[in-house]
Amino acid sequence: MKYYYLGRTNLKVSKLCFGSLTVGPLQANLPVEEGAKVIAHAFDKGVNFIDTAKLYKTYPYIKRALELSKNKDIIISSKSYDYTYEGMRESVQEALEGMGVKKLGIFMLHEQESRLTLKGHEEALRYLIDAKKQGIIDAVGVSTHAVEVVEVAAYMPEIDVIHPIVNIKGLGIIDGTIEDMLKAIKIAYENGKGIFAMKPLGGGNLINSYDECIDFVLNIPHIHSIALGMQSIEEVEANISKFNGKLIDENLKLLLKNKKKRLLIEDWCSGCGKCVEACHNNALSLVDNKATVDEHKCLLCGYCSQYCRDFCIKIV
Repeated sequence: MKYYYLGRTNLKVSKLCFGSLTVGPLQANLPVEEGAKVIAHAFDKGVNFIDTAKLYKTYPYIKRALELSKNKDIIISSKSYDYTYEGMRESVQEALEGMGVKKLGIFMLHEQESRLTLKGHEEALRYLIDAKKQGIIDAVGVSTHAVEVVEVAAYMPEIDVIHPIVNIKGLGIIDGTIEDMLKAIKIAYENGKGIFAMKPLGGGNLINSYDECIDFVLNIPHIHSIALGMQSIEEVEANISKFNGKLIDENLKLLLKNKKKRLLIEDWCSGCGKCVEACHNNALSLVDNKATVDEHKCLLCGYCSQYCRDFCIKIV
């Protein structure tokens, strides 16, 4: 496994970052012990970087994985939608307590959409700057699906790390093309920002082109690490082999391709439309008073399920 410093930070991270969204309640909803074993296996195989979020509800998995793993030098990145100083302070404290750690590698403003939302999160950002000064976190970051946010954050001295969506088809980019995103990333990289990409497989939609998609992101010189969701030991083994430049066993590759996921909306959907409002990829719409998904646009993030009052949305 190769390791790189995230921009000008002192954080030396593995090229493969464990995306923890997939083991938790929004996706596979594995029992904590089972999910923790998957994460701990990755840690023991050399992955020293994991991405989580307040929204994901995966802190218990990571806490248990840290207890199980022999690798104790793990860098954790988390994030929150909070926009107030006190709200962000509470979210950082929740992360520390939830994972049983005294310090976090990175804490980010979650899913920023434009320069305007960055402006609206000034107070939360001010807390993260204070937390960094106090030694509670090592770096301040921002996650985004927007080219504009990468462009703006590239010139913000208070931002150390940017977590943009990157995949060969540009799936999920809300304001441009993959070419636009790569230009913005290059500028941010040259300005000393740490860059770790998300969704190289477009939330699983590009799994049938696994090698092409992973090679595409691996060959981008301005990306230090790539967050990839994993929910089984087999997926961990396959991705580690790929990132180490080794061939993946064909039977294992076939097994993984056959595990393609989809968003299920149960029949009892009342058509309230909250999920439609929450989906930034415009993958949901109301048809005959029921939420309907456009699978070509859906990134299988599962965020919409948090807004469903009737618990009728799940990834299967």
